[in-house]
Amino acid sequence: MDTQTHPILQRLAAARDAMARHPVQALLVPSADPHLSEYLPRRWQGREWLSGFTGSMGTLVVTPTEAALFADSRYWTQAEAELAGSGVTLMKVPTAAPSHHIDWLAERLQPGDVLAADGQVLGLAAAKQLQAALEPRGVTLHTGLDVLAEIWPDRPSLPTAAVYEHRAPHAATPRRDKLATLRAAMTRHGATHHFVSTLDDLAWITNLRGADVDYNPVFCGHLLVDAQRAVLFVEGGKIDAALAGSLQADGIELAPYAQAAGALAALPADAVLLLDPRRVTLAFRQAVPAAVKVVEALNPSTLAKSRKTDAEAAFIREAMARDGAAMCAFYAWFEQALGREAITELTIDERLSAERARQQDFVSLSFPTIAGFNANGAMPHYRATPAAHATLSTPTGLAAEGLLLIDSGAQYLGGTTDITRVWPIGNPSAQQKADYTRVLRGTINLSMARFPVGTLGPMLDALARAPLWEAGLDFGHGTGHGVGYFLNVHEGPQNISRAMPEPQMAMQAGMITSVEPGLYREGQWGIRIENLVLNVPFLSGEGSTFGDFLAFETLTLCPIDTRCIEPALLLDDERRWLNDYHQAVLARLRPLTRGAARDWLEARTRAI
Repeated sequence: MDTQTHPILQRLAAARDAMARHPVQALLVPSADPHLSEYLPRRWQGREWLSGFTGSMGTLVVTPTEAALFADSRYWTQAEAELAGSGVTLMKVPTAAPSHHIDWLAERLQPGDVLAADGQVLGLAAAKQLQAALEPRGVTLHTGLDVLAEIWPDRPSLPTAAVYEHRAPHAATPRRDKLATLRAAMTRHGATHHFVSTLDDLAWITNLRGADVDYNPVFCGHLLVDAQRAVLFVEGGKIDAALAGSLQADGIELAPYAQAAGALAALPADAVLLLDPRRVTLAFRQAVPAAVKVVEALNPSTLAKSRKTDAEAAFIREAMARDGAAMCAFYAWFEQALGREAITELTIDERLSAERARQQDFVSLSFPTIAGFNANGAMPHYRATPAAHATLSTPTGLAAEGLLLIDSGAQYLGGTTDITRVWPIGNPSAQQKADYTRVLRGTINLSMARFPVGTLGPMLDALARAPLWEAGLDFGHGTGHGVGYFLNVHEGPQNISRAMPEPQMAMQAGMITSVEPGLYREGQWGIRIENLVLNVPFLSGEGSTFGDFLAFETLTLCPIDTRCIEPALLLDDERRWLNDYHQAVLARLRPLTRGAARDWLEARTRAI
């Protein structure tokens, strides 16, 4: 292919020229920014710019002769299409092998070779992993070089959206109290200072929100806390005088965004700095003077914000009800319009987003809507575009029959939503019904779980997979992720997956987690049924020999389609759970709907 006309080949050629000038034998470009965010401001979307792959996760490695994009099974079909003809090869990463790119580099690099990775966006933990694997082989890790700065001529600037206050009553805990709790945790760690770089932690501690990252109400900044004061490093002009005064009254001073590393470098020799190695970049760690003692531990705010208060849980339930009412209005229109109007995957995104935007306290979507019909639904992170999308309906009839998967969510002042449903277009086949029922059984099976407080999230994963495993089926993504409170739709520390269990993944009361097993038949259809659940007390240790237990309260309020169910595969307790769930959905949403939306709600919540 002509390197003069293909943009990705041109960019790779420019990267290789820069590598030769320095010289380095390999370039690592992670999906990361200085805050180690999952969703990146445009300035730091360098992996996408250099490879052409638009998925949210992936690692690019460039050598003089090869370019490899490492991505897990959620993105394989998408990546193969987007990388075609680009000169970038997809490397399929098994779910349990996140260090696959390191093994690939270790096989190719020779003693004396240099690997370049920008330390400004390379996580400290990731850097340690690279060094442990490559240094014994005589390979040097060069982290002071930003190749993208040399070859990306129109690189976007830092985001400039204003920062605003998340106010009471939705912000139920004042930031003064959060800072006091944070300082108490610092004392337990023996730390005099604590540096926070992850944007959701920063937003939660300060009760501030922003719009620097699409779909996530966060802003770019850093926070350095000591026993008496806190310094918020943020670009000038993003915080107005009134808000700056309010922050000052609560003990938070403002400083320019670019001065964060300098503040770390200026720490006194007797300081003890608390850092989370998985939530800070190598460059910030390197800025800390050698005399300063560093304590590496989980950011205290990461666990604190995952445990929603009773007041927050009440607002989340309200947000779920509004979200459910919006979906009832959308689905009522959708089913009436099928075969009578032109409907594409893009239409679904537009109409569903519009219904949510009508709801009280709506702020934005919480991630790009995934509306995948038939084969498109088999790509877990599919996104319809004007250039490539499926048509479901025309004014004269259905364009095709099959299964439609819709994964969507929203940000409200009182909570973050994330829901996936699958709907039949026409008559589902016996195979589709069997697949759907097994996925539904997985959702129900996990939703009914009871478990001791402190159970590690990954230990629950098999409950959702068991009904699929019975038929020799499985899915490649995690079963559940934590969800923020008017914050990131993906948050830790807990998850439900096949990841290696770690102590910080322990389930505690107040955590919100998704339950989303799936099944994907490439080129045919995809099925995923997702609800959000809240950890609530089930049995108290008081009077119990075996300690405290938790159960899941299902928060999401939207009917689960029953036309795709194969009744013979559903167990009696699963049928009861579904009927009870639908009864609760009807009771909560009926007062918020009217007309066609209420009729649709009543029809779709009938007992089976």
